[in-house]
Amino acid sequence: MSAETRDAILSPASLVRLEELTTLEPGLLVTDFTPGSSGAVEALRQAEVLFTGWGCPALDASALEFLPRLRAVVHAAGSVKHHITRDVWDRGIAVSTAAAANALPVAEYTVAAVLLANKRVLDGARAYREARSRVNLLERFPDVGNYRRTVGLVGASRIGRRVVELLRPFDLRVLVHDPYLTPDEADTLGVSAVDLDTLLRLSDVVSVHAPELPETRHLFDAGRLASMRDGATFVNTARGSLVDTDALVKELASGRLHAVLDHTEPEILPADSPLYDLPNVLLTPHLAGSLGGELHRLADAAVDEVGRYARGLPFAHRVDPDTLHRSA
Repeated sequence: MSAETRDAILSPASLVRLEELTTLEPGLLVTDFTPGSSGAVEALRQAEVLFTGWGCPALDASALEFLPRLRAVVHAAGSVKHHITRDVWDRGIAVSTAAAANALPVAEYTVAAVLLANKRVLDGARAYREARSRVNLLERFPDVGNYRRTVGLVGASRIGRRVVELLRPFDLRVLVHDPYLTPDEADTLGVSAVDLDTLLRLSDVVSVHAPELPETRHLFDAGRLASMRDGATFVNTARGSLVDTDALVKELASGRLHAVLDHTEPEILPADSPLYDLPNVLLTPHLAGSLGGELHRLADAAVDEVGRYARGLPFAHRVDPDTLHRSA
C-alpha cells in the first residue's frame, strides 16, 4: 500500500495486533513489487501473507515471481479488482477484502440522504435562508415526509443490503432491482423485487448500489431518468459511469428531479459544471466511504482476517473469483 494509506488506516493498536499474530517488520513498507533494496526483496521472498490497501500495484505474474511463498492476500479496503489478477487465482492464493466494513459508512450516508431527501431539507433550508422569517411549511411543503414513501435500491450489493437493514425501522416501502436477487432472498430481506423501469417509475428516492461493469455503463440514460416521477431524488454513491451525466444535468436543471451525488463522471467535475450550483443538488466529494476514524474499521477487519488465517480458519470475507466479475 502507499505510505499515505498506511498512516491513515493502521493505528498503533492495529500494528500491535499484527505483530502479535505474525512475524512482521513494522518499519518496512513495500510500495511496488520490483523493489531496489535487498531487505524488501528478501521480505517479499519470505512473505506468506500480503496485507494490502489503496495504492497496491497489480499482483501479476512478474510481481508474483518475488513472492514464491505467498498463500494469501488480505486487503484492508474494498474492491480488489485493481490489484488481484488472474495470476493470483491461478496460483490458488486466497484473497480477503474489507469491503463489508467499507460498506457500512456508505450505507449510513445513503440512509441519511434518503431521510433528508423525503423531508426536502435542502428546499426547506433555502426557503428559510431566503425568507429570514417564518416559513409557511404547510403551504410550501404540503407533501414532504418519510411516511409511506417508496425507496428504490438499484443493486442488492453489500451496501444495498445494509441500506435495507438500516431502513427497516422507518415506515417506508423498499423496492430492489438486481438481476441476481432471487425471490427467496427478496422475501428474506423484506423487500419487493422489481424490474428497473418499474422501480424508477414508482420510487420517491432512487439510490444506486450497482457495480461498475461494461453492461452498467450509462445504465441511467436519458430515457430512464425521464421515467422517474416528478420531484423524485436520485442518489448515487456507486460510480459516476453508471449515469449519463449530460442527461442527468438536463433533468436537474429543469428542476424536475433532485439529486444527492457522491460520485460523478468525471470523478472531479470541471469547474463550470452546473452541478456545483444547482439548488436541487447536494454534491459531495466522494466522502460516503470510509474516512477519518472509519478507516480504522477497515484495518480492524483486515487484522481479524489475518488472525483467522493464523489459526488455520477460512477467511470470513473471502473473495470468490467466480462472482468477482459482477461485484464492485
